[in-house]
Amino acid sequence: MLGVKKVDIRPGVSVLAVLRHLNYRPWYALGEFVDNAVQSFTEHRTTLLKLHGEDFRLRVDIDIDTATPPRLSIRDNAAGIFESEYGRAFRPAAVPPNRSGLAEFGMGMKSAACWFAPRWTVRTSALGEPVTRTVQFDIENIVNDDIQELTIHEAKESPDRHYTEIVLEDVFHVPVGRTVAKLKEHLTDIYRAFMRDGILELRFNGEPLVYREPKVLKAAYFKDRDGTIREWRKPIAFDFGNGLSVHGFAALRETANTAKAGFALFRRGRVIQGSGDEGYRPSYIFGSSNSYRYQRLFGELHLDGFEVSHTKDGFRWDENEQPFLELLREHLDSEELPLLKQAEGYRVRVARARLTASAREAVENTVQALEARLPEVIPAIADSEPVDTPGQEEPHTSTLASRRFDIRFRDREWTVCVELTDDPAESQWLAVTDVAQSREQPRCLDIRVSMVHPFMVRFAQTDSEDVEALLRVAAAIAVAEVLARDSGVRKAGTVRRNVNDVLRDALSEP
Repeated sequence: MLGVKKVDIRPGVSVLAVLRHLNYRPWYALGEFVDNAVQSFTEHRTTLLKLHGEDFRLRVDIDIDTATPPRLSIRDNAAGIFESEYGRAFRPAAVPPNRSGLAEFGMGMKSAACWFAPRWTVRTSALGEPVTRTVQFDIENIVNDDIQELTIHEAKESPDRHYTEIVLEDVFHVPVGRTVAKLKEHLTDIYRAFMRDGILELRFNGEPLVYREPKVLKAAYFKDRDGTIREWRKPIAFDFGNGLSVHGFAALRETANTAKAGFALFRRGRVIQGSGDEGYRPSYIFGSSNSYRYQRLFGELHLDGFEVSHTKDGFRWDENEQPFLELLREHLDSEELPLLKQAEGYRVRVARARLTASAREAVENTVQALEARLPEVIPAIADSEPVDTPGQEEPHTSTLASRRFDIRFRDREWTVCVELTDDPAESQWLAVTDVAQSREQPRCLDIRVSMVHPFMVRFAQTDSEDVEALLRVAAAIAVAEVLARDSGVRKAGTVRRNVNDVLRDALSEP
């Protein structure tokens, strides 16, 4: 009989008010609705395909209306919520009988909806049931009045129609601007396996989300550049007992990308950790953020037997992460295809056309700077008195980073210190101090580069490769100066002094 019915949502309705404060990110919250749709489709796939044909696909549409009041809707064409499931579907923490799929905690729809909005409505028609049912949630009223039952409004519907639509009103967390782009990127990554298998069509504001496979590096091993071209991708599979196992693949990106590298960790076909620009990159495998591994290594790893957080945004490792990483690293760098070694050692040979374009631009910009400023700078530099390498250490402060090492050259110990400083009192780009005491004592060579020199401020601040390149050039100039002085060149520091002045006065501005 159609009309009005009730659904019992006891016990625990008070928890609904707390769900707003969960530590969700919007893509994981929206993912709860997609999970339910995928689970419904999977459980009833045989019947759905029989009804609609083998080409039938699950479709989930997410639409955001940012007008006041903001509104968010999620609609799918899965099997709908059956009348027999209503008690469990709307009661907090009612665990489903089948926990082997994506819906396992009995909180997904409720927690995500309450996190997003204070009021929401579910309208659904279950496969084979000639009725559509609508349930409305007003969290403040439910909690304040301790409401134990909700009203179900029923209306006639074709038994062949099946869908669920969830409408969230007065949305707390309205995705706008860059958040929308991140939402689409993360959702695409999270459900890539279902899209790839032709199971799911996911749309965001009418736009189909499409996962694009990264191109895998094809190159010879870096130690044998003229050797056989190989695709740098390998299967990964290992088992470390207690029902825990891993399978998937690892590879190197054709084009290095700091934001896109890293592993995606799957469970039951869905990415749990590592979507979007948040790839799973533990330092034990990837090293520091400026390493080449950090920019090239990626892959997909399916973890079986592992538990996840109730918001499905991370794994509960339970002391298993380090053993997992150790086995993973062993497989990644096995000798038949050593991905980590290749990632660190491989360098791209830039196409000549691209190299020519970069060279022309660099020459053009440098010539313009020299042409504009050198005529007025060079007289003062040329007329300056020649100088020698300082023979005693100059006081300096505000060191950003430094490293000291020892070498032996021509039967003498050298102690070399390479340093980056941000001391505002330091006017030179490169400062060198050569303290040569008796032969029984080490020779102390101090090489300092100022990060606040105008040249460094313009060309090398946050990119470690730019800083490293200029620091290496500076170290070469310093060592060359000291060796020239040892060879009898008088006033060997003059060249460095002139370099400092030209960089500051002629080459630091556009």
